[in-house]
Amino acid sequence: MAKQSQATWGGRFSSAPAELMLRFSESVSFDARLAPFDIAGSKAHSAMLAHVGLITEAERDAIHRGLAEIEREIGEGRFTWSMQLEDVHMNIEQALTRRVAAAAKLHTARSRNDQVATDMRLWFKHACGTLSEKLRGAQRALLAMAEREGSVLIPGYTHLQRAQPVPLAHHLLAWMEMLNRDVHRFEAVHDQANWCPLGSGAIAGTTLPIDREFTARALGFVDERGRARVTQNSMDTVADRDVFIAFATACATAGVHFSRIAEDLILWSSVEFKFIELPDAFCTGSSLMPQKKNPDSCELLRGKSARLQGNLHTLLTLVKGLPLTYNRDLQEDKPPVFDSYDQMAICADVLAGTLEGTQVNRHRCEEAVRDPLLLATDLADYLVMQGVPFREAHHAVGAVVKLAEVNNVRLDQLSTESVREVHPKFGNDWAQVFDLKRAMAMRKGTGMPGPAQVKKQLVRWRRTLTP
Repeated sequence: MAKQSQATWGGRFSSAPAELMLRFSESVSFDARLAPFDIAGSKAHSAMLAHVGLITEAERDAIHRGLAEIEREIGEGRFTWSMQLEDVHMNIEQALTRRVAAAAKLHTARSRNDQVATDMRLWFKHACGTLSEKLRGAQRALLAMAEREGSVLIPGYTHLQRAQPVPLAHHLLAWMEMLNRDVHRFEAVHDQANWCPLGSGAIAGTTLPIDREFTARALGFVDERGRARVTQNSMDTVADRDVFIAFATACATAGVHFSRIAEDLILWSSVEFKFIELPDAFCTGSSLMPQKKNPDSCELLRGKSARLQGNLHTLLTLVKGLPLTYNRDLQEDKPPVFDSYDQMAICADVLAGTLEGTQVNRHRCEEAVRDPLLLATDLADYLVMQGVPFREAHHAVGAVVKLAEVNNVRLDQLSTESVREVHPKFGNDWAQVFDLKRAMAMRKGTGMPGPAQVKKQLVRWRRTLTP
């Protein structure tokens, strides 16, 4: 009989792996976080084995007691992880085998391939739920700021040039919409992960009489009506990494949104804008210049975006040339998604914290929004209401803007006579266009920044975000 050189697959080999190979191939340093999901999968699998008669109920109960003990040790930090046992699955299995004789039957009708696929799908469901709630936390911070500063107007920008006036709340609610799409993306990934892989084996399932639907229900892989959801092709189950890519895509997209929000906050907090004051707790100073207050939380949110995009690219590159089914390359699928989760979680918390402590400089906002050029489009609309075709009105207002520049006066300070020389449809009431309250009140349509619509959106979001 050949000497066993490895606890789970050593029968074929006459010598153990080299120490260098063990260090090169181990994954327990990063996949130990899967322990709760691996234990849950093993409990469900052993329950299924007892259900179909492949192990006894007494053996199942012994396995469950041993797994519960190991889970307590892991939770309390008393479990010793071994690099020689490669991964989380083998560490737990070997620890169980030393305690429970029936543990030798636990791996009946499963492979590490469908085992890790199950662990990861359970982890993805947990991760998506956690990140969705953290995004909701950032949205609640946004809502509080929008409600607190609802009456403040600021210039809206295109091409980073002043464009039209908008309520600050409307701008903040634009960010809210971005984050809400992120929540929905994580909900979609959760649904995509909600299919049970156990029973697929290494590639072609098993000849043993297992009940995959029993295991799926035990682990919560069910649809809205409680029906079991099991993967439908054993080869695809083992090879599939779409959920990894979808999760990393959701993280990368949310990271882009964090970055864009951060960029607005950085601009607004600069001396050139000074619309807001960022909280000291999320800023740092300069080691040389004592006057500096640097928006570090926002700059790091921009930087983390690149990291999240890199994780997605790593996964896409990893799987693009792999034949079906499993290849050891796929061990490298976990660090990118684990890192994306960790970075997303802290980024969402940092964004919420930054927003919660941000103060609005109302005076600077009011000063900036008084620029009458922001209502040049409203002036064109005024002419349209007089029956002037829009293109003609646009040209006429452009000429009026030029007239103000040439005469070095504000647009709203031109005389009625001078603007009538540009176009006869300018009436005595033309300057009323520059009343900001009027301008906002006239924006009544769905999705517009008028006060009635902003109030409606605040109510909608309050209802959505109330636990």
